[in-house]
Amino acid sequence: MELIKQGAEAKIYLAEFGEYFGAELLPGERIIIKHRIPKRYRIREIDERLRRERTVREARVLHRAKEFGVNCPYVYEVDMREMKIAMEFIDGERLKELLERLPMEGRLPLCREIGRQIGRLHEAGIVHGDLTTSNMILRDGKVYLIDFGLADFDPTLEARGVDLHLLKRAMESTHYTWFERGFEAVLEGYAEVRGEEKAEELKAKIEEIESRGRYRERSWVG
Repeated sequence: MELIKQGAEAKIYLAEFGEYFGAELLPGERIIIKHRIPKRYRIREIDERLRRERTVREARVLHRAKEFGVNCPYVYEVDMREMKIAMEFIDGERLKELLERLPMEGRLPLCREIGRQIGRLHEAGIVHGDLTTSNMILRDGKVYLIDFGLADFDPTLEARGVDLHLLKRAMESTHYTWFERGFEAVLEGYAEVRGEEKAEELKAKIEEIESRGRYRERSWVG
């Protein structure tokens, strides 16, 4: 296995399907192995419980998201002894780089598709928790959401508003010259899936969250 990413909670490996499962299945097919690593600073029993809960939750989130039509990795196996998830490798181009290369007429359809994918995710009662264009990949003309390590089951308007607020902030930082039009397209795609009423409620919630942030900033300066 090849280590391709290491975060605070997990190591991400790229592996061959057949080699990992010990059989000549899907020859040449690559998969992702996400291993939640032990934390020495935590009490062993607490560490194991946390890693188990987070591993199970991520696998369940991915399974439910698939059921609701979200383009996301397919889960092949969950190893509760080692706290590993074997999942589909989404081989494509990150939207973070792709969107910057495209003209505006190419960006907006992708942003609307981002909104549709998030709409389906929220329809399933799931929030992603780390919506950035770094965690989105274009493969075979389809936008895929990846990295569900912070995802959770939360159907509240507040949680959904925070989800989209984080995406707006991420787009403003990464795609600052055109993020306003891009984010508006995201909301348009969201409305196609969840309806205009829910999209307007979400938009109002995002504005409320932003106003709370501005209030805290003014209070701190004062």
